[in-house]
Amino acid sequence: MVSNFSAVHPAAGEEQGQHEPRYVDFPIAPNDATWENGEPAMLYAAGVPNEEMMQRAPQVGVASVWWEGNPCNMHLLDLGKTVKEAIKKKGYIAWQYSTLGVSDGIAQGNEGMRFSLQSRELIADNIETITCAQAHDATVAIPGCDKNMPGCVMAVARHNRPSVIVYGGTVAGGYCEVLKKPIDIVTCYEAQGAYLFGTLGSWSDDKNVTPEEILSSIEKGAVPGPGACGGMYTANSLATIIETLGLSVTGSSSTPAASPTKMREAEKVADAIEVCLRRNIRPRDILTKESFENALVITMALGGSTNSVLHTLAMARAAEVPLDLEDFQRVSRKTPFIANLKPSGKYVIEDLFHIGGVPSVTKLLIAGGLLNGKTLTVTGKTLEENVADWPSLPPQQDIIRPLSNPIKAAGHLVVLHGNIAPGGAVAKITGKEGLRFEGEARCFNKESELVTELNAGNIPRDRNIVLVVRYEGPKGGPGMPEQLKASATLIGANLKNVALITDGRYSGASHGFIVGHIVPEAAVGGPIAAIKDGDVISIDAETCTISMNVGDEDIKGRLRQWKPPRPPVTRGTLAKYAKLVASASDGAVTDLF
Repeated sequence: MVSNFSAVHPAAGEEQGQHEPRYVDFPIAPNDATWENGEPAMLYAAGVPNEEMMQRAPQVGVASVWWEGNPCNMHLLDLGKTVKEAIKKKGYIAWQYSTLGVSDGIAQGNEGMRFSLQSRELIADNIETITCAQAHDATVAIPGCDKNMPGCVMAVARHNRPSVIVYGGTVAGGYCEVLKKPIDIVTCYEAQGAYLFGTLGSWSDDKNVTPEEILSSIEKGAVPGPGACGGMYTANSLATIIETLGLSVTGSSSTPAASPTKMREAEKVADAIEVCLRRNIRPRDILTKESFENALVITMALGGSTNSVLHTLAMARAAEVPLDLEDFQRVSRKTPFIANLKPSGKYVIEDLFHIGGVPSVTKLLIAGGLLNGKTLTVTGKTLEENVADWPSLPPQQDIIRPLSNPIKAAGHLVVLHGNIAPGGAVAKITGKEGLRFEGEARCFNKESELVTELNAGNIPRDRNIVLVVRYEGPKGGPGMPEQLKASATLIGANLKNVALITDGRYSGASHGFIVGHIVPEAAVGGPIAAIKDGDVISIDAETCTISMNVGDEDIKGRLRQWKPPRPPVTRGTLAKYAKLVASASDGAVTDLF
């Protein structure tokens, strides 16, 4: 019978060390002779070499979120093979498999984006299913793109067997030959906006270069190879969160995909999974309220994506750790924003890697009393012990500011409430766009409607406008699509008199005066559905409010006249998702019953 000390889900809160420190043998299905006889036969055929390994060696699933059509994921099959071989050297049985992924960069601004967020649930379901159905003792999950990251964490938090997350790594910085300057994927979207508004030619000092040549050069140079989008966008935001939570080995989140260091990480991962198996350290031993508090701190300090809120809520729920929007607001108030990283800053994660990476930032934040260094990690050591010998940030650099001289004294993510969002909303306000905005509403029932108006040049520049994009929430989209095409076009068009609010969400690459995750969403009759063109909307990051100049009774009257739109889909995976998905303030999970 195969060794499997974790064939049943342990009780939530079970502490490490309650079981034997060595692998525990017991039958998976002791009363089923067919299963007991059939299982070894199947595993011998799959490559288990002998009876001793069959009886004693733990089975470790190696889940690569791999497919060829996305730079974030295209290298993860090979990385998974390297991890698998390192695990086999420990004398373990390692089984590699793939799960699905979605490229947000390819899906942006089209119908494919509706499938992105639900892929998080499918990834979690997939890994949980294979782990439990095939009786794996442990999991090593290898994500590379936005929804991959929380999907893998949700899976291991659910099955709660010893697990390590290996980040596929960030992409190298891009370069535009025509402009002779560093660029990245977001430059493409902003360049498209400038092109549509006739201003792209001004990006080059060479007046013989056409806008079309600039655009082509940007597209060819923005993504030079494998790895996730390079700024503090969603994938890198979640990678730093996962390392700070303690589920990755030290340095995983900031090591570039193409760096030899990333492949050498495989040996550390094998060591970590051995420690977790021998000491019976399970994900829920690591995923505690204290470690999630740390995750919120690193998010605020480094300028993480608004998607960090949505996904951290979902990961905490999978681990049965209480966490809500007010926790984000509380931590944001006390955490200085110190990172000069894109999208709001100058640098990419590869630059951070060269000055010490996330571990050096962690060391700074522990020394400053902002991070709890006593939390447990997959190395078997505490967060503080992991970074003790790591170099401190060099003084002569401008990527990470000193805690005494932050970019902003408090975090950039602000939780808003008001008569537009009684259930909450999330704003990404770094301070450079101001802290308050007021303007007249211009309403659109899909992002595509707004993009059409932007492309036609129909957004006025002579007064403040609040663009309202609705019916893009978890149920209404369905799938809560990102609004990057619209937000990047606004930046590219240099429309500084505009704010953008939505019940959808934003790419981690979005910046400007933007508010998303408005709850309740329009599709369920939230107040955002009652906004009319011309209503005055006020957004205030200091008072944490978002409201329209319409009285409560008038809003109720408008909503009594409101009729829900026909569901955009009635069959298939998105229809199932729309029926199950919870609100953004609950992490848009699908198991909130």
